Amino acid sequence: MVLLKSEIVLNAGDKAPDFNLLGIDDKKHSFAEYKDYKAKLVIFMCNHCPYVQAKVDAINEIYDKFKGKIAMIGINSNDSTKYPDDSFENMKKFAKEKGLKFTYLVDETQEIAKKYGAVCTPDPFLFDKEGKLVFHGRIDNAMKPEDKPTEKTMILNIEKILSEKKIEKDFDPSMGCSIKWKSQQT
Repeated sequence: MVLLKSEIVLNAGDKAPDFNLLGIDDKKHSFAEYKDYKAKLVIFMCNHCPYVQAKVDAINEIYDKFKGKIAMIGINSNDSTKYPDDSFENMKKFAKEKGLKFTYLVDETQEIAKKYGAVCTPDPFLFDKEGKLVFHGRIDNAMKPEDKPTEKTMILNIEKILSEKKIEKDFDPSMGCSIKWKSQQT
């Protein structure tokens, strides 16, 4: 398990790095294609992580609550050679089993995770209409897979963005498994 560190690549106000990644729908997707949404939520995630599995219902709740208003994009950057549970084919199975309706992309080169500064799964980044980072952090305040949340942090922050209110705390560390890098990062 990894707690997000203060070595953040993206800071509040920074523009989202664009990407062109393959989705489980077998089509390429870019950040730019979501420009008309009032907010965009990019979640670095994977299939096998117990922290992601524990958050699937909360992630699906976010999608269901805000579909049509925000864009949701899941990105799997894990090394699927060492972690076959995170392969592209298993991403398709995971999405079907868990009822994921949002875009789920594979970052085979891991370049996008590095550009965002993602370090764990899940690692959510919330952007405003202009594509500027407004919040980097947790889905909710349950920090262990077995914990029950008492605050829906991401939902509260999305509601603020949609009603054009300021998010006071732009970074609130998430906890999860480390991204499985192809070569060790220092």
